[in-house]
Amino acid sequence: MADEFSFEIVEKIGVISESKGGWTTELNTVSWGGRPAKYDIRGWSPDHQKMGKGITLTAEELKSLRALLDSMDL
Repeated sequence: MADEFSFEIVEKIGVISESKGGWTTELNTVSWGGRPAKYDIRGWSPDHQKMGKGITLTAEELKSLRALLDSMDL
């Protein structure tokens, strides 16, 4: 029997983009399966009950990503 899937958006940090259908790509802190919250970038339906593929990062990984982005000429 499969384990029950659970998540909780602990903090909504910000919206990165929004699609015509109302889905948003967001940066949040999310607790997966009752574990400590991590930073999470993924797409969410307007009611936050459905989600798309995403990436979950520790604080250290987020700092490394920030350093990489800061070093880019965008």
